[in-house]
Amino acid sequence: MAGYFELVDAPDGGYRVRMLDGAGNLMAISVTFPTKRAAAAGVAMAREIAGTGLIRDKSHDGAGTVIRDRVRPVSTPKESAARHKKAPEAKRAAVG
Repeated sequence: MAGYFELVDAPDGGYRVRMLDGAGNLMAISVTFPTKRAAAAGVAMAREIAGTGLIRDKSHDGAGTVIRDRVRPVSTPKESAARHKKAPEAKRAAVG
């Protein structure tokens, strides 16, 4: 599920970056950047952090713990249905 970034005008001037999932749902919005070049650099930094960054739980019951378990993205109902359809075929191929 590939997503994408959008550069948009910030309300008080400058630019913000919106991160959307493959279906176009808003996942995150950035701080305000003064220029498009700075916003593009922000996207590069977000890509780096997303690929290597830890998940630090700062919620009221998380106490700053780091979530180390492998976390999988939440699937849409359509993706879940497609995955369940493929599973029986894979079992048959392995058995027979």
